[in-house]
Amino acid sequence: MAILVAYDGSAPARKAVEHAFETYPDEEIILLRVVEAAEGSTGAGIELLKDMFREREEKISERFGDEVSDIVSTDDVDFRTETAVGQPAREVIEFADENDEVEHIIIGSHGRDGVSRVLLGSVAETIVRRSPVPVTVVR
Repeated sequence: MAILVAYDGSAPARKAVEHAFETYPDEEIILLRVVEAAEGSTGAGIELLKDMFREREEKISERFGDEVSDIVSTDDVDFRTETAVGQPAREVIEFADENDEVEHIIIGSHGRDGVSRVLLGSVAETIVRRSPVPVTVVR
């Protein structure tokens, strides 16, 4: 079993990581960072971004792990980092769907409601609605 945590560096995402490490210390935790593609990017544009990103993935993954270590003590928790390029909600859902070991998703939310949620959309809401596995939203 693995726990997938959507991580973007924000305060809510940091809380999601803390929650995952505290709640599931005996499970493998996968931290997924999605590099958001520009709105309206074509498929070819996203593929180009993915190719460029793959070249930098090693450096980004190294910094990503260091960043996580700054959030919580990682000595006793089994975790790995993954990266993707695209629309955050779509990439999180696709990762969970394609990786059978993922049995739960944890995502942070800014807690927007009302007009700001309608105008800005909600990555967390999209993941909750479309996820193939249970989702915990941390605020």
